[in-house]
Amino acid sequence: MNHETTLSVPPSPGRVRRFLGPGLAVGVLAAVLVVLRGPLMMAAPACVAGRWQGCFGTFNGVVLMTLVLLPVALLVAWVLARRRRAAGVPDAWRISLAEVGMVHGTLPFLWMTLMPGGEVGVAPPRVSLVPLRDLVTMGPLGIGGNLLVLASLGFFAPMRWAAVATLPRILALGAGCSVLIETAQYVFRLDRVSSVDDVLVNAAGAVLAGLASRRLWRTRSAHTAAIRAAA
Repeated sequence: MNHETTLSVPPSPGRVRRFLGPGLAVGVLAAVLVVLRGPLMMAAPACVAGRWQGCFGTFNGVVLMTLVLLPVALLVAWVLARRRRAAGVPDAWRISLAEVGMVHGTLPFLWMTLMPGGEVGVAPPRVSLVPLRDLVTMGPLGIGGNLLVLASLGFFAPMRWAAVATLPRILALGAGCSVLIETAQYVFRLDRVSSVDDVLVNAAGAVLAGLASRRLWRTRSAHTAAIRAAA
């Protein structure tokens, strides 16, 4: 009587890594949704009722609409990638996801940073140029929020443009964009403090996000260099 022994083949490291990334992303997204469930449910009635001031005029409403529009953003990335693949563009999916990710992940935070305060147009512009003075008053929530303002830009920009794919350039990009945001807050007198600490934390968030995507943008840079060398 023959007995066949079935040998289980362990998954390859590449296959494990391929599933580990999406799994971690889903886990992080689920954790964020659990934390934000209460605030999002507070904003949901205003959005459903069409009270757009309560929907787009509050932080909770902007976060809710960002999550609601995420499938639309993914659909736009899919359409762009399909068109680019049909045209023979290399890295069509990566380029398309990077472009949509930058816009979808940055515009909501930009909108929130430019929301007017209670005395908009009345309170005089305020500037804080002493480094680290405002950092101690931000608190964990303020620091976390400032780290996220340009995180999508830092994550996706080096994937889209090889010229940005170095940490010093990501730092310069983040700092420059943050300076523009703080300048807009000052010029439009939005009843906000234009702080150098906001610039420092925003730029740090962009660099940290760039580090998180470093494997992707390094691959993108090498591929672009190879194309240029072959041309």
